[in-house]
Amino acid sequence: MTRREMREHTFKMVFAVEFYPAEELPAQVRMYLDECEEIGEEKEELAARMDKIIACVPKLDERLNQVAEGWKTKRMGKADLAILRLALYEMLYDESIPVKVAINEAVELAKKFGGDDSPSFVNGILAKTVKEA
Repeated sequence: MTRREMREHTFKMVFAVEFYPAEELPAQVRMYLDECEEIGEEKEELAARMDKIIACVPKLDERLNQVAEGWKTKRMGKADLAILRLALYEMLYDESIPVKVAINEAVELAKKFGGDDSPSFVNGILAKTVKEA
């Protein structure tokens, strides 16, 4: 499985965070991983990555709320928010992914899963995050 495919699966699980109570998330993640036939050896790696991202959601949202002028995470589209959380996690906590790659991949996810304005919105928020770092 490519890194892009892994990122897409991670995005789908991060997206689901908005729709389940916190106590159900581990079971939902496990169910997604078990039901997705194309995920093979990467199952445990994806589960561990999701655990780390879920643990960071409050910090990620706090950072997004600081950077996104006029936008709070509660007002953002769910797909955009999931993309931003994933990208910000990669930028801040995953040293194996260069910042420029995280931003580019986030924009690609926004093109695929977001609305018409999502790519520019995601790019703008992440670019501002880099400037303010």
